[in-house]
Amino acid sequence: MNAIGRTTWVIADGYIPAWSNGPEPEMVSHETFSVLNAGEQEATVEVVIYYADREPVGPYRIQVAGRRVKHLRFNDLVDPEPVPLGRDYAAVLQSDVPVVVQHTRLDSRQSENAVFSTLAYPA
Repeated sequence: MNAIGRTTWVIADGYIPAWSNGPEPEMVSHETFSVLNAGEQEATVEVVIYYADREPVGPYRIQVAGRRVKHLRFNDLVDPEPVPLGRDYAAVLQSDVPVVVQHTRLDSRQSENAVFSTLAYPA
């Protein structure tokens, strides 16, 4: 299959609730980005996090093998620093090969949980 997707993706609406309701790790409030690499070549993806009141942080570097998908929680990004809970942020993902990126949020602050998912913006 030919590589599909784009090399730059934007997630403008980032927010990880500061607390959760329910068993861990399944019900921990979180945000996830999923990267589909349908091409043959391994993808190196760099993520930069943007804030309203401070300089961007990153890059966080992720490898996605060819013809594979990788799901990562923003909560689990720690190097160069953890993504803070309870703060608005945005993310720009740059890949060295075309990929497809999807964004999902689980908000479990109440027992009636809310989840949403959307395709990131292909820039």
